[in-house]
Parts: sequence; C-alpha cells; structure tokens
Amino acid sequence: MKQKPIEISFIPADNQRLANLCGALDENLKQVETALDVTISRRGEHFSLHGTSDQTQLAAQVLRNFYKQSRHHLSLEQIQLGLIEAKNPSKNQSQSVESDTTEMEKASPALMTRRTGLYGRTQRQTQYLQQIQNHDITFAIGPAGTGKTYLAVASAVDALERELVSRLVLVRPAVEAGERLGFLPGDLTQKVDPYLRPLYDALYDLMGFDKTSKQFDRQVIEVAPLAFMRGRTLNQAFIILDEAQNTTPEQMKMFLTRIGFGSKAVITGDITQIDLPKHQKSGLTEVRQVLKDIRGIAFTQFGSEDVVRHPLVQRIVNAYEKHDRKQKNGE
Repeated sequence: MKQKPIEISFIPADNQRLANLCGALDENLKQVETALDVTISRRGEHFSLHGTSDQTQLAAQVLRNFYKQSRHHLSLEQIQLGLIEAKNPSKNQSQSVESDTTEMEKASPALMTRRTGLYGRTQRQTQYLQQIQNHDITFAIGPAGTGKTYLAVASAVDALERELVSRLVLVRPAVEAGERLGFLPGDLTQKVDPYLRPLYDALYDLMGFDKTSKQFDRQVIEVAPLAFMRGRTLNQAFIILDEAQNTTPEQMKMFLTRIGFGSKAVITGDITQIDLPKHQKSGLTEVRQVLKDIRGIAFTQFGSEDVVRHPLVQRIVNAYEKHDRKQKNGE
C-alpha cells in the first residue's frame, strides 16, 4: 500500500533560511534523503516527503529542527551529525531533536581536548565515555565509524591534560589486510607506521600538530606495535590497543598483563573485520567470554546505529550484516 506523503511548509517564506536549509544544489536535502531513505520534493517553502510513515515523520522533524538553525550557514558536518542524533534519540521520545542533543551533551563527560563540543553522539557513545572514566579496563567492540578509537584517544588526551596519567601508549597489531609487510619499503619502523596512522590522525586533531610532536619528542606519547609490548610493565599510563580483533588469544593475554599501577586501558576492535589467518582464533572474540564476569572491566557493544560517519556508511554496515545473516542461514 502506497504511503501518503507528509507535507510541511515554512511560512512566512524566508529565502535565505531556505537556502541555508537546502544547501548548495540541495545537498543538505540529499543527505536527509540518503540517511532516512525518503524522497523530498520541494516547491519554494513547501516540502513533500515520500517514504514509510515512520521515516517521513522523522524526516519532517529533522527538517523543522534544521530550519530552526538555518539563520546561519549549515555545514555538511552539522547536517550529518544532526541526522545521526535524530536517529538515536534519548529515552524521552517526546523530546525534539534539539532537546535530545542537549540531553546527550549533558550526560556525556566533559573532555579537555582541542576540539570543543566533543561529546557522545549516541547513547552508547556516551555510555562508552562514562565506562572509560569509571573502569580501569574497557573493551569497545563494533563496526567501523562508531568512534571506538577516536573517543578512546580523546579520553586519553583528557587524562593526560588533567595529569591523571603521565603518558599515553597507543598500540596496534601489525597485521595486514591482504598484503605483506615485507613488500613495503623501509625499515621496521617505516613498515609499521601506516598501521598506526589512524592514531596519529586522532592525536593531531585533538591536540594539534605542534603539541603532539613535542609530546612525542619528550616520549610522553608512545606509539608501538603490539609485538614490542612483551616484557614491559606500564605504570601511570593510558594505554589503547586498537584493531584488537587482529590479536591472537596469547597476544591479548600478554597485552592485558602489561597494565601496571595507576594505569587505564581501552581495547577496541571490529570482530567482523578480522585479518588473521582463517584457522587462527581472535583474542578479542575469546576475551569476551573469559573476562565477562570480572568486576572492574567494562564492555561496550556498538551497532550500526552508532556509526558517526557519512549517512551511507550506516546503511552499508546494515547491508553487510543482513548479507552475513543470510549466508549463515544458508539462504
């Protein structure tokens, strides 16, 4: 049965605000269509929304909220983040999108970084930040784009700025996705560097290039391959193990037993993107069962609804999950 379209109008007409709402070449409207799977037809200040009832109602609410903000230019990032928050409302469903944003911002811990206005954009992201602050060891498992690594680095920078720790140690296993390290030019450090690049990028964004470089020079921040962790004890440190799905059970145990006094550790990974040999079990998959009942350890399981990237990324993740379920069911 064909759904009846929702009609909304912004009266009295304000051409400047309508231009800010729609974006250049209607780019903002296209973002709403992509994220919410609706079709938007526009004539002047009148908008017609086509799609399922729930999605068109949400799209109408989103457009009204963006129109309230349209006295000034709306950046593409503002639109995409607003759409993510609209799809992840707070528990009080009667609140507006704008109120939901305020509630999440209040609930999310305040972080001392160069990025102002940094807070959990979904309920799970807020929970994740709270768990990092309240637990010595936190695991974050979920698909790409859910903020697992970025929020962990932000929490680490915050702890360093508040002098809760004396150094940051950022760790990744050097496991290649379909390539071989030996084919890359340079010495071991140069070979491993591309695997650590996402951590560098997050640090530059959160601390600035100059400050990050100085902290590296002073060895306050250390970035290292997981293989270099054996035999070490890390005291008064904030330690992040990224891409943990590519650790073996033995490596995971080795890493967790490096944690010393006054230290905090965050382990992140996506168990749907394991690059280990097919016969090799992932340490991140095993650790959920081994440590699930230990007090002081927290687990956050992110889903596709927590993806904070281009609106299409969430739909791509959903499509792959649906495809994987069909394959498992033999369809």
